[in-house]
Amino acid sequence: MTELAAVKAALKTQAVETPSWAYGNSGTRFKVFAQQGVPRTPQEKLEDAAQVHAFTGVAPTVALHIPWDKVEDYAALAKLAEERGVKLGAINSNTFQDDDYKLGSICHPDASVRRKALDHLLECVDIMDATGSQDLKLWFADGTNYPGQDDLRARQDRLSEGLSEVYDRLGDGQRMLLEYKFFEPAFYSTDVPDWGTAYAHCLKLGPKAQVVVDTGHHAPGTNIEFIVATLLREGKLGGFDFNSRFYADDDLMVGAADPFQLFRIMYEVIRGGGYTPDVAFMLDQCHNIEAKIPAIIRSVMNVQEATAKALLVDRDALAVAQREGDVLEANAVLMDAYNTDVRPLLAEVREEMGLDANPIAAYKRSGWAEKIVAERVGGEQAGWGA
Repeated sequence: MTELAAVKAALKTQAVETPSWAYGNSGTRFKVFAQQGVPRTPQEKLEDAAQVHAFTGVAPTVALHIPWDKVEDYAALAKLAEERGVKLGAINSNTFQDDDYKLGSICHPDASVRRKALDHLLECVDIMDATGSQDLKLWFADGTNYPGQDDLRARQDRLSEGLSEVYDRLGDGQRMLLEYKFFEPAFYSTDVPDWGTAYAHCLKLGPKAQVVVDTGHHAPGTNIEFIVATLLREGKLGGFDFNSRFYADDDLMVGAADPFQLFRIMYEVIRGGGYTPDVAFMLDQCHNIEAKIPAIIRSVMNVQEATAKALLVDRDALAVAQREGDVLEANAVLMDAYNTDVRPLLAEVREEMGLDANPIAAYKRSGWAEKIVAERVGGEQAGWGA
């Protein structure tokens, strides 16, 4: 197989999971902006996700968020997804939108609140059993706003105890993916603020616990690709929540703010052996002002483009330059790959997969946008409220 053929083959195996909540209404802390045609039910979210997969060919799964996507029959929802051409992916918990969680969830000083939060997490594992989902994705808003508000070490003890109970409930083939965020909504201390804290807990829990890297959850200037390389080296990188940021956790379209960073991350994934189904590529974005389905299609395409460029890095030439200490040549090898226009290559890949070379244009021609505006009238649109 030629080098170009190998790159094409690798691109055809890519899978980017889209988030159910990205198809619903979202906004800032101040306002949620409604759009026409937005799904009203989890079932309609799956219909939109199926459109993204139909036009890109590499978005085969949809992440659920509980209770935003709560239904009576999860097995039936999984069956519907397959009928639409996709599958249900990670189950995301929600321990941040209940008044009881004002002072935290599984780190809360009150044992009854911790029990409530844990029962919800265990319910999410039950949902995984029903849907066939592999991953339980955990993000905690837990933390404190003021010095002295709570005992920092005691909160870590509670976190460890709670995670252990959930970990013990996982079945064969199921994983716990622990996400971190260095601030917000807690401003003085966050209970899982960085990859080191997440890694320490996952290491203690065992092989079914791995770290999720959300590309928006870092301080300015953080070298995310170093974190990726280190977690891969330790066998603890479970996946990504891809998005983009200018200032904080902006949840903009992946690659929108710094496409070069996305390329650097994808290079470390490939170099570290992480371009496998064991590392989940997931989107975690809010499309507040742009049309949702085209934005998600574009986001998937952005990941594809960064991946294609990373696959084109001449790793032999790079290794030689690195061994010889040729700083400029080593950087040039990376920049040559990054500056390659991979859009024609990806167009060929899509056509070989039986898809339109231009997913955005194909979606616009499909009439789906007009169809959902006409049909999704009445009822309550999905969204996370604000």
